[in-house]
Amino acid sequence: MKEGVKMSKPGAKFEEVHSRLMKDEEFKAEYEKLKPRYELIAQIIDTRSQLNITQEELAQRVGTQKSNISRFESGSYNPTLDFVAKIARSLGKEIRISLN
Repeated sequence: MKEGVKMSKPGAKFEEVHSRLMKDEEFKAEYEKLKPRYELIAQIIDTRSQLNITQEELAQRVGTQKSNISRFESGSYNPTLDFVAKIARSLGKEIRISLN
């Protein structure tokens, strides 16, 4: 490496990438459409982590398979309201839905 040349850190901060992507109107519209789903997923993952419950333990409480919890938490599964309510109850939480 040449003297005086600084190496930049690999990768980029999420905030920087997010800011650039949000300037694209098509991306922004899709992001806003999916935002409630990912906020719900984040809340469930956070609660499960705080309670020290694995995906497998949560699946047992809900009465489903671990793969269903995993797919839900990854965002690749669009669950029914009943499924989400079962997850919430299994974590000692309730669901509140509002239209704004």
